[in-house]
Amino acid sequence: MASAVRAGAPPAANGAAPAVFATQAAAEAAAPRFGCKGAHRMGDTWMPCASHGETRGGAHPGMNH
Repeated sequence: MASAVRAGAPPAANGAAPAVFATQAAAEAAAPRFGCKGAHRMGDTWMPCASHGETRGGAHPGMNH
């Protein structure tokens, strides 16, 4: 798996928002940019949206994991 983008990191080269965060609070704060609320754990990191299937926008679309 590619290295995770952490909160505070610059946006992806394509201008997308970071989609993986070190804390639940950071992922929850980013959720509105993904069109959702809440956060969910992904391994030892956090992602926006209450569930993985809700994630839209940002750097996450099309990822298959």
